[in-house]
Amino acid sequence: MNPYKELRIDMPLIQSKISQSHTDDNHFNLLNFNNIHHNNAVAELVEIAIKRDEAKLSQDGALMVTTGEHTGRSPSDKFFVKTSNIEGHMWWDNNAGMTIESFAQLKADMLTHIKGLDTLFVQDLEACADANYRIQIRLITEYAWHALFIRHLLRVANNDGFEADYTIINAPSFKANPEKHGCRSETIIAINMAEKIILIGGTEYAGEMKKSVFTILNYLLPERGVMPMHCSANHALDDVNETAIFFGLSGTGKTTLSADPRRMLIGDDEHGWSDNGVFNFEGGCYAKTINLSAMAEPEIYAATKMFGTVIENSLCTDDHSRKPDFKNAELTQNMRCAYPLHYIPNTSKTSMGGHPKQIIMLTCDAYGVLPPMARLTPEQAIYHF
Repeated sequence: MNPYKELRIDMPLIQSKISQSHTDDNHFNLLNFNNIHHNNAVAELVEIAIKRDEAKLSQDGALMVTTGEHTGRSPSDKFFVKTSNIEGHMWWDNNAGMTIESFAQLKADMLTHIKGLDTLFVQDLEACADANYRIQIRLITEYAWHALFIRHLLRVANNDGFEADYTIINAPSFKANPEKHGCRSETIIAINMAEKIILIGGTEYAGEMKKSVFTILNYLLPERGVMPMHCSANHALDDVNETAIFFGLSGTGKTTLSADPRRMLIGDDEHGWSDNGVFNFEGGCYAKTINLSAMAEPEIYAATKMFGTVIENSLCTDDHSRKPDFKNAELTQNMRCAYPLHYIPNTSKTSMGGHPKQIIMLTCDAYGVLPPMARLTPEQAIYHF
């Protein structure tokens, strides 16, 4: 199902100025825009973001941005639309619901809002390294740096016949109305699995886009015999089947431990485990940078010095040097950087591995109750997982 056919109900069909060689009639007869930037590459997006005063360059060519009020995700503002195809398959105690009517109003209001913007950025991307489970994602956003971020974090689509399976519309300047839209606050992440549309508004935090894709895959893949996992993964340099995965909450060391120069990196955050083994959902890394140093985490530190890396919510050591100060947590402890996987030198070209031989569960034990390292029996592992 092409979500743009559904969106046509809301807006008149007007030819966009994107050339026919880049798209087809189904994809871009959506809004009356004179200025749509479609599939810009890294250098173009960096240049546009700076020109539009969305960001500034670090001394090494990374793009430094701030995300305003929201410096992390807003899980309490995420909603699933209660459509008939998912109503009996969702754990509603753990997922907030939105009525079909509220979503329809939200969608109409958000489309009206973005129609008033002077520029939109569109990226055609994919999720899942294993082609058997791949889905195509179209992102529409108002910020060039958001387009750059998601281009790093997902996988660039390389086929001429791109047709979006899911569409994400990300409008940070749109403010939701709880009474009108059936939500909790001005911030909204609304997922409609029937229309295959995700609406994000009221937050500049880019991680909402990435996590929305993970949420979709968490719903879709278990029915296909794949376990979605919030984990990092790597394998031995000379043996793809010598795979290890690292489970853990944010900040427990998944990214750091998986970026081991003695092993090949599969991915740092989101993976699936199928009958064929482990595969990465993403095409990039989203690493925490609080207290980041060249000595403790050399691969990640080096990535922050690469052109086009996005550095979120880090201040500079002074106004002139443009050197990121990863020790200054004035804006947030959740400082992060986003970069493509190939910025790590020992990265798997396929982003796939065999069935895990080692499964490591990382904890953050503030009370010293757990031993530094413990080997678990299968029963203990099931219990703690």
